[in-house]
Amino acid sequence: MVSQGEAFADCTIARILAAPRLKGVKNREDVVAANVRFSNPKTLAKPPGYSYVVEATGPNRLIFIAGQLGLDMENKLVGMAGDFRAQANKAIDNLKLALADAGATIKDVVKINNYLVDMSHIAIFREVRDQHFNMSAPPASTTVAISQLARPGALFEIEAIAVLPAKAAKSVKAKSAARRGKVKARRKK
Repeated sequence: MVSQGEAFADCTIARILAAPRLKGVKNREDVVAANVRFSNPKTLAKPPGYSYVVEATGPNRLIFIAGQLGLDMENKLVGMAGDFRAQANKAIDNLKLALADAGATIKDVVKINNYLVDMSHIAIFREVRDQHFNMSAPPASTTVAISQLARPGALFEIEAIAVLPAKAAKSVKAKSAARRGKVKARRKK
């Protein structure tokens, strides 16, 4: 007997596999993966610099990036003490590096969560964000003020979810398989 959860999972997988692909799309700003849509319902007030809804239908590859701080390669906060702009820029640069490791770019990001220890920095945050992200199709976004971050002196943290089309996922899988093959070859020596 099939449980209700298994039936739901089977139905969901069938829907994902049957989802239509968008053909002939030339403008990456309109569509990130072949089947990602950014929208702001007309029934809600227009948001400042982000999308309310980002819809991704399969098959896709989801990338989850842990919170990034404004740290340099020596694990030290950048800029002078209290320099929010320097930390925010470096945190987003670090986010780009983490995305690149998964074969993604900032244009593949569909959701960001932003943590500020002082909400008076919101205007600076928005300026920095707008310099890095595609503001014609901005990611869904949540920004909150918190009392402190895990790193003393840190003023800003950003985490992200990116979506890659299935085609890109295959090429990254091939690269991973090639790396595993090299590791095995070295072990044999």
